Amino acid sequence: MSVAVDDQVDDDLWSAIGDPTRRRMLDLLLTSGAATATSLSESLPVTRQAVAKHLGVLDRVGLVRGTTVGRERHFRVDQKQLERAVAQLNAVGTAWDGRLQRIKRIAEAIERTQQR
Repeated sequence: MSVAVDDQVDDDLWSAIGDPTRRRMLDLLLTSGAATATSLSESLPVTRQAVAKHLGVLDRVGLVRGTTVGRERHFRVDQKQLERAVAQLNAVGTAWDGRLQRIKRIAEAIERTQQR
């Protein structure tokens, strides 16, 4: 299965998701619905400033959206972009499953040839 042009793998998106702190932040946001950099930093082993930088990365790739409430910025996961990321991961997984099956068939053919 190939990935459709509209759903091509987005390297920036996967680079953002590749960081364990950002994945943990996404988990926390999915659980809580919304959070500020300050509230997220209370649940993570990094400073508030580091959380703010991570949120900036997630915001740039569209995984989170921030809204200003008073003097604070509240962040939520963008469900549509997260679904896009999951679809890309599934497509890549399916493609690799096909490749690995072809490699397995080739290896089995070589083994049968060598046993003759």
